[in-house]
Amino acid sequence: MRILLLDKNHPLITEQLLAKNCVLEEDFTSSYDEVCSKIENYDGVIIRSRIPLNRNFLEKAKKLKFIARVGAGMENIDIPVAEKLGIQLINSPEGNRDSVAEHVVGMLLILMNRLFIASQEVKNGIWLREENRGDELLGKTVGLIGYGNMGKATAKRLSGFGCKVIFHDILPNLSDEFATQVSLEELKDKAEVLSLHIPLTSETHYLIDSSFIAEMKNEFYLVNTARGKNIETKSLVEAIRSGKVKGACLDVLEYEKSSFENIESENETLQYLLNSDKVIVTPHIAGWTHQSKEKLAQVIVDKIVASFL
Repeated sequence: MRILLLDKNHPLITEQLLAKNCVLEEDFTSSYDEVCSKIENYDGVIIRSRIPLNRNFLEKAKKLKFIARVGAGMENIDIPVAEKLGIQLINSPEGNRDSVAEHVVGMLLILMNRLFIASQEVKNGIWLREENRGDELLGKTVGLIGYGNMGKATAKRLSGFGCKVIFHDILPNLSDEFATQVSLEELKDKAEVLSLHIPLTSETHYLIDSSFIAEMKNEFYLVNTARGKNIETKSLVEAIRSGKVKGACLDVLEYEKSSFENIESENETLQYLLNSDKVIVTPHIAGWTHQSKEKLAQVIVDKIVASFL
């Protein structure tokens, strides 16, 4: 089996697939057009986010049996076309669910207890206690949208902080010992913290907009470790200014490049987020721990071996 690797990942992928007598080619620099010109020669491709696998790409991949995405999101793949062509799609959300969950909790604790702000003030000779009084997670109702791998791992952590965790998901009957499934209307009525754990689709693009925020009964904290375009940023900024959103923890931004490697554009809305003491921004690293790099790779290899080798 000939497999093309288009992004750098943990070396165990190469080591273990070579041990299974696969023929591997690593190509981390070729352009989209250059990859398209040779994709017909491969049985499988392993990706992250560098190259979009659109209709043109997939129709040239005459021998392709599988696409393996090292990570969770599949939005850079034309899924209907891949399925029509009989190409199996593999991803590995099991590999970074724990790192995402810890990142959610970490950002909330930092934001709600003003830890970064207070630390920077003290380092600059400013000693303010009342101004840095924190807000506890204990007793708060946390609403999750999406209850797959990431949502479940997040609920498990937050339940340990004494939160009441509720969630909404398009699939039924997912309640467990850590969280209770509710309608979207009930979530909007009860949540004091809102955390997103959903893919980017036509239905979830700008899911959180001015209308959604207005329908939230409580002032709330917003966490996004999913995809930047799940939130309409200008609506978020308006809500922070008005006080409806008490603070935001953003690991992903609407203005990221499709490869997630940097910001694609800058504007006044983004500058507000970057300068606000009510916002924590990290560079798409929630699923990016040393441990998750290895786990993501191992899950991918295990799935490829189970299905094809």
